[in-house]
Amino acid sequence: MSAESSGDRDFTYWRLRFQAWRGVRPFWAGLFTLLSGAPIIYFPYFNLHLGHLTMAMATTAGAGSLIIGILLITLGLTMWFHSIVRVFAGVATILLGLISIPLSNIGGFLLGFLLALFGGALAVSWAPAKNAGQPAEPAAGIPAQGLLGEAPEGAVPAGEFDHAAVPDQHAAQHLPPQPPAVHDDTTFDANGGRHRAG
Repeated sequence: MSAESSGDRDFTYWRLRFQAWRGVRPFWAGLFTLLSGAPIIYFPYFNLHLGHLTMAMATTAGAGSLIIGILLITLGLTMWFHSIVRVFAGVATILLGLISIPLSNIGGFLLGFLLALFGGALAVSWAPAKNAGQPAEPAAGIPAQGLLGEAPEGAVPAGEFDHAAVPDQHAAQHLPPQPPAVHDDTTFDANGGRHRAG
């Protein structure tokens, strides 16, 4: 076995694991929310150099921008690892994105604001798959179990075997032979007399 085939198998395994992990949580909502925190934190502390001229982007609300950015990153991680509170996290993300417009350089020059808006909207609208944790639909013509788990009428419970439905071959071998059936061609007339045909 070559090292390349082993590496391909490992990559396929981890890719499938990641796809399964991503499929049961609002992955894109969390990713957009995480990314929205970066420009909101970065731009208030960013210095733009134009030749010998340095332009400071810092505002008096630099601490507020730092808090909003950290909260957005925390909400993005919450969407990934505690998806049950995704609606709360999505609403909080949208509100923090709106608050970042006056407090953090127009929401990180609208980049952080738009990412927070998309992430929050995706988190609020995301729902788990309906068939998660439910058994598959029964095939056509096969009766499903009742609502309380009872078996259909005439069905054998799981784990048990209906011995009466299968003839015992060993018992049939030890039975005495049956006499052949006798064909009786005797008929009765209208007066009650017996007559043999032919």
